[in-house]
Amino acid sequence: MIVTVLITALAFSTPREFAFSRLLPAAPALAAAMWPVLPTVLLGTFCLLIMIGLSFAYTDLGTPYTAAAIIAVTLAAAYASHVRLQREKTLLHVRLVADAAQKVLLRPLPHRIEDVEIEALYLAAQEQARIGGDFYEAVGTPFGVRLLIGDVRGKGLSAVGTASAVTNSFREAVYDEPDLRGVVHRLEASISRHSSAFPALDLPERFATALIAEIPHGGGRVRILNCGHPPPLLVRRGQIRVVEPTIASPPLNLASLIGDHYCVDTLVFAPGDQLLLYTDGVTEARGRDGEFFPLPQWMRQQGPTPPRDLLDRLHRALVRYSDGRLDDDIAVLAVRCATVQAREQPGRASGKQWSDSQTGNRPCSPE
Repeated sequence: MIVTVLITALAFSTPREFAFSRLLPAAPALAAAMWPVLPTVLLGTFCLLIMIGLSFAYTDLGTPYTAAAIIAVTLAAAYASHVRLQREKTLLHVRLVADAAQKVLLRPLPHRIEDVEIEALYLAAQEQARIGGDFYEAVGTPFGVRLLIGDVRGKGLSAVGTASAVTNSFREAVYDEPDLRGVVHRLEASISRHSSAFPALDLPERFATALIAEIPHGGGRVRILNCGHPPPLLVRRGQIRVVEPTIASPPLNLASLIGDHYCVDTLVFAPGDQLLLYTDGVTEARGRDGEFFPLPQWMRQQGPTPPRDLLDRLHRALVRYSDGRLDDDIAVLAVRCATVQAREQPGRASGKQWSDSQTGNRPCSPE
């Protein structure tokens, strides 16, 4: 409408040699990008009436040619508007399906399970995607709160099937297996079956890194089994510790190549302690200078922060650090022990220092 009014004003107020009226077909062409079909046609009709009105004032404007151009452009714009609306409707349906798929693969987590606060963050690297190759889950089981976070080789929609197979297997196994090693064996079998059933030429070695954590009833400690995944961060009283595994465990679907020896580490998890589980998309986010995002240093600057606020800050920091160019899927779980029901067990240290003997970090022997 602004373009139409502007062209009309110029056509009436300037000498006819300038012939601004020939620009009138531009108005319905622009309208097709934003308006539905009927308003686009009405605007084209309005431009045609303006051109007819100008012909009474200026008889040598070439009105028939301009009027024909307005009619042709209006019809083309109406069709373009129709196609655009159909594509927008299709895109909306696709997004609704993607949202439904995300709720199945990455269903919304409860904010609290027993005495454990849990919050999640997920960012898909593929443009317009809602889900990708990173996955997470948190379940309250007879053995305590069990957590999963992992990353399938590759990124985007091509890795969704593998992530779904692992996540669904975890949801079943955590209720049946009393030991974390039993859970990871089930995940290993699931991803192996999926890889055999759906071979992909572009993924000759389909595997996934994963980390499983268990917080028993009553808290006080956390058991961690790390299958080639980035080490989590343990936050206690403002101090940050990178929890490296005592003995490396193989990623999922690689046990047949490098052995199925799995190690479970046990740490003190006292009231107020916070555990940050994340995928490599966080630590491999690059800034303008090409440097990776310094997650431990960033965590030290946050102070005591509730899990939800911590993840909101992390989201903003990652987007700002990478200038909005995230090249990999990102999944993060923030877990905090919320109450004072954790009990010290005989022989277990209080957790006031960071040495292994005082944090309850037990060296483990492979299975």
